[in-house]
Amino acid sequence: MTHTIDPPVAAAPAPARPAAGLMLAGGIAAGPLFLGAGLIQGLTRQGFDFSRNAISQLSLGALGWIQVTAFFLTGLLTVAGAVGLRRVLRGTPGALWAPRLIGVFGASFLLAGLFAPDPGAGFPAGAPEAPAGTLSTHGALHMACAMTGYLALCAAFLVLARHFAALGRRGWALASRLVPAGVLAGFAASSVTVAAFTAGAGLGLLWLSALTARLAKSASTTRR
Repeated sequence: MTHTIDPPVAAAPAPARPAAGLMLAGGIAAGPLFLGAGLIQGLTRQGFDFSRNAISQLSLGALGWIQVTAFFLTGLLTVAGAVGLRRVLRGTPGALWAPRLIGVFGASFLLAGLFAPDPGAGFPAGAPEAPAGTLSTHGALHMACAMTGYLALCAAFLVLARHFAALGRRGWALASRLVPAGVLAGFAASSVTVAAFTAGAGLGLLWLSALTARLAKSASTTRR
């Protein structure tokens, strides 16, 4: 008698518990919340120009508290989403590092909210028309937080690409490998136009929401 040994199959995401579902919902909402708040403010605050100013500069001026609040809420929701992902990814490829890296990304928003960017490019009112020539201490810390967070996010996407590939979801795996290139390309092109930086950052936020929604759906299907 002969026996055949089937190849190992990657485990599906674990069923999502109600608490994990709420955390995942927060993670899904984080990116649209931040971008939506930035879009509304950018269109309504005098002197702000998306081609010249970064969304983080909305933290400056009399109404800057609105954007600071957006930073904090986005950070908290992203960290919550990372905890939710840790629970639903348990036992699957990427379960260890993807939530950790996304947690670092969420923490970067909390820190970026603490350290204000530098004024410049005409915003807020009264700021020099030219971009800031040198960075202040708080401006440099703000930039460092943003870059560290987005590098962690890009690494998380690559880890999740391995997760999707193991489950045979090739489209999601491929996109999760391509999006980091788009994010980094946007950052590299920021020396030409700030809008490229905004586009790269927005792409990262929206893809994180999409991935979190996909993983939440998979976990919900498994639970049924």
